[in-house]
Amino acid sequence: MNHKSVYVTIATMVFFFLFGCTTQPKHRLGTVYKKKPSDENAAANSYYHYMQAELLRKQGELNQATRHLQKAIELDPSSSYLYLQLAVLYLQQKNDEQALKTISTLVERDPDNVDALVMYAKIQQALKERQAAKQAYEKVLIKDPQKKEIYILLGRLYMEDEEFANAERIYRQMIKHFPAAYVGHFFLGKIHLQRGELQKAEKAFQKTKQFQPDLEETDFQLIEIYKKHKNKKKIIKTYKEILKRNSNNIRAEVELAYYYYQTGQKKTAANMFKRLGQKSRSNMDIVRTVVQLYIEKKHYQDGIIILEGMLKGAPASSELNYVAGIAYDGLKNNEMALKRFLKVQPDSQFYENAAIQIAYLYQESENLDKAIAYLTEVIKRRPENPELYLYLGSFYEETEKLDEAVSVLKRGLQIDADNVRLHFRLGVVYDKWGRKEDSIEQMKTVVRLEPDNANALNYLGYTYADLGRNLDEAERLIKSALKLKPEDGYITDSMGWVYYKKGQYQKALQYLQKASELVEDDPVILEHLGDVYLKLNDKAKALEFYRRSLKKSKKEKDKAKLEKKIQELQGKAF
Repeated sequence: MNHKSVYVTIATMVFFFLFGCTTQPKHRLGTVYKKKPSDENAAANSYYHYMQAELLRKQGELNQATRHLQKAIELDPSSSYLYLQLAVLYLQQKNDEQALKTISTLVERDPDNVDALVMYAKIQQALKERQAAKQAYEKVLIKDPQKKEIYILLGRLYMEDEEFANAERIYRQMIKHFPAAYVGHFFLGKIHLQRGELQKAEKAFQKTKQFQPDLEETDFQLIEIYKKHKNKKKIIKTYKEILKRNSNNIRAEVELAYYYYQTGQKKTAANMFKRLGQKSRSNMDIVRTVVQLYIEKKHYQDGIIILEGMLKGAPASSELNYVAGIAYDGLKNNEMALKRFLKVQPDSQFYENAAIQIAYLYQESENLDKAIAYLTEVIKRRPENPELYLYLGSFYEETEKLDEAVSVLKRGLQIDADNVRLHFRLGVVYDKWGRKEDSIEQMKTVVRLEPDNANALNYLGYTYADLGRNLDEAERLIKSALKLKPEDGYITDSMGWVYYKKGQYQKALQYLQKASELVEDDPVILEHLGDVYLKLNDKAKALEFYRRSLKKSKKEKDKAKLEKKIQELQGKAF
């Protein structure tokens, strides 16, 4: 194995053992070959059904294959192998629950069946029942400590759940049975490094190198240790060793260049950055690596230093300019972000994304007219991208040019008639325009296309409630939305508003109070609380919430409505 990351290697192993087929033993159907003469017919029939199941499985007829296997088990219930095969069939049909039920039956009947235990554990892991999976893997290792792959699976589970003591125990057991298992040494090193036990970590990683000398991830872990020791000589030496073995290791080249920059060797760093930029014109993996190492982790300042250095070698690179724009945007440096995005050329795969970013930057600078004009020109170049119409429509909506917004969104739907986001936005625009029936039809379309769209379910339910009609349907829709987003304050408010409209004021109050906790100082929620308190004859509370809502409201129309409610309340005797 040359120049491969331990993560890739281990991930591959884990994938294989999680989803690979169970190794099939020879066809030993229970005690089929030890049956008494009186049982020969039943056994023969069981074998017949098993063979039919195998034939149908190969033909892709999984439902029929399942029925034959079920019949085979009925005729030969002592066969552990048949149960295993039935569980595999259920897994192939993505019926994890039935697979688990089948394998659980086998484990209960035959607790010493290691293959069954392994499959039981893997199904529990797939179902995210991690504790049950861990317990089953532990039993497997007690019964068969030579199951090397189980140490890897169980150790990884403990690592992911930050149960480092258990992970260490499992990896030490693994090394005891398999002294040359580099995976065990590597993860022991990771555990020690996580604890800050640098000497122990270094010793474990050096042991990993002894058994797997070309494993690059070990070197990167050692570099992290050397950085904590501020051992400049070892850091540079290790990076160079990686590059000597594999001159195409982009991560090592990028990190080494940046390390030179950090340690004051600016000229060496600049030359390396420039060379990386030149190479990036024919190797997109270089840009991807910078994104993974710095931009995705939101280390924007580090990323900018590297990207600006690379741009010295490829100033016209659309890819580098786009990623640099993202980094500047992350730092809220709108001027530099705009400068970089504007250099992304129309033939780049990032052109449309850059165009949307540019439009948003114009919007943030309160220049919506410029954003609209810019996106309009982009659409002339790229008229087949429905997303561009979505953003242009939203800008028209923000400027309250609702007829223009509708026109643009409909043009987008001519390109992609089932675009859920376009239908949803169109529904919102119709609602703002006062065209409630058109809004309802758009939201119905969204729910038809995407039944689990919580926002559309909520919007449709709230619209019905606000109109005072279809209140049972409104309640059903919003309950469905709440199942999908139980902690969403706006959906919770909608549920309260439905009960308000139904005259169930105490129930409405419970939901509205929770909504105000989830979304603090939202003027609509505060006004709803005022309305419900008024219905409950608590006029002081109603006045309090109306005033709070007025303070937070921004639209003149909403302010006027609240002022009227306050005036009416103040004119009444308390």
